[in-house]
Amino acid sequence: MSKKFPDYVPPTQIAYLDDGGTTLHLRKCRLVVEREDAEPEERIFDQGVITIGAMEDNDVVIRDDTASRYHCKIVQEENAYVLQDLGSTNGTFINKVRIKEAFLRPGCTVTCGKTNLQFHSFDEQVRIRPAESDRLGDIIGTNVKMREIFGILEKIASTTTTVVIEGETGTGKEVVANTLHKRSNRRGKPFIVFDCSAVPENLIESELFGHEKGSFTGAIMARQGLFEMANGGTIFLDELGELSLELQPKLLRVLETREVRRVGGTRPLKVDVRVIAATNRRLEDEVKAGRFREDLFYRLSVVRVFLPALRDRREDIPLLVKHFLKEGAFNRDASGGLRVRNIARDALDLLTAHEWPGNIRELLNAIERACSFAERDCIEVADLPTNIAARAGVVAKPTLPATLPAPLPVPSAAPAPASPEFGESEPGTFKEAKEQWVAAFEREYVLNILRRNGFNISHAAREAEIDRKYFRKLMRKYGIDAGHDADPGDDDL
Repeated sequence: MSKKFPDYVPPTQIAYLDDGGTTLHLRKCRLVVEREDAEPEERIFDQGVITIGAMEDNDVVIRDDTASRYHCKIVQEENAYVLQDLGSTNGTFINKVRIKEAFLRPGCTVTCGKTNLQFHSFDEQVRIRPAESDRLGDIIGTNVKMREIFGILEKIASTTTTVVIEGETGTGKEVVANTLHKRSNRRGKPFIVFDCSAVPENLIESELFGHEKGSFTGAIMARQGLFEMANGGTIFLDELGELSLELQPKLLRVLETREVRRVGGTRPLKVDVRVIAATNRRLEDEVKAGRFREDLFYRLSVVRVFLPALRDRREDIPLLVKHFLKEGAFNRDASGGLRVRNIARDALDLLTAHEWPGNIRELLNAIERACSFAERDCIEVADLPTNIAARAGVVAKPTLPATLPAPLPVPSAAPAPASPEFGESEPGTFKEAKEQWVAAFEREYVLNILRRNGFNISHAAREAEIDRKYFRKLMRKYGIDAGHDADPGDDDL
């Protein structure tokens, strides 16, 4: 029992038990609306904020002329429910006592105008068992931890619960977020992705919340923010740990009020958005270091899902390789058929033994490279990246043809897609040959530095001393996938 609040209500959370099992605690509340001219109506909610009032866009609509348009709201705190009056004309009451803000006890009566609402809270406990299937939506895995995650996602997909997905770079966090959206009641609405590390700090507020005309230099017209664009759907905040301390209170306000205010605007705009966030940092450590607000951490961390690194689920590698070969757009010939259909056992063994610092994203790039070098319909050891093939004492196939001397030492990678015939025929003019060499070098340099940095674009661009936007431009130019620039057909992890 908590001493901080009058009645402890367990928050929605995942509990990992001593026997190795997992229990999902779903915090919910039930409101029984008692109307003068109708039968009582029961409503169950699991969201963080429940709005009550006479306007139709409230979660609970009060249909009498004594209730204000936006009368009051119920907010989930860390382990309690709080009722807040929103400046209503006739006041909000708990057990006939007028309040401005107060904790709600199970069984109490909330009065708005002439309407009474009976409040009850409860904790629905669901024992999570590993799913039998090795796939959930676009997520693939036979590992028991992955199948447990499938069970968790199945239970929370249909709710409005805020989710934080944690894991190393390249573990498939965006794919998990997209799967949650596709399996929710919001699947027909927008799924908006925002990378907190990809936008200059001075533009993030405008990107998220929008701006009014003339609000700053260059704002020549009013513009919707991503929260408005995602209305009715889901917004996925990637690399949440990169969000500056100055912007964190504004995000917290949106989560608490479900309202946004454009830069330069005076009028709040209501939004109905589910928030899913992802980070490769440990947010508890960021809070302790003072780089992340504790109140925002608790507001976001309703359900936290930890994705295992690929090295901890090696049994999934054959399944993933098979999937990439079947679905990857890079493995299609001119008629749309598969170029490569299989992988040699010794090559698959090498892939399974590799540590994969870039996780699934790195594996996908390795298979793409191998497909581009494969001379028949089966991937051999020599087709794999140099650092993997070398474990078997095999020299990987060079990226550049032996008929031309390399002007610079170039690490192994696939040939530039802009020059598909490169290496298959003699180059023409000096200019053409030079362009081919430069294209091959640029692509391999970008791939190599991405591998060294676990396919983290920000870190790779920083090491290369290249502006992040230009680094992404190079990636797009050469068809390099590091998560956000992937071909739609290659996103399924």
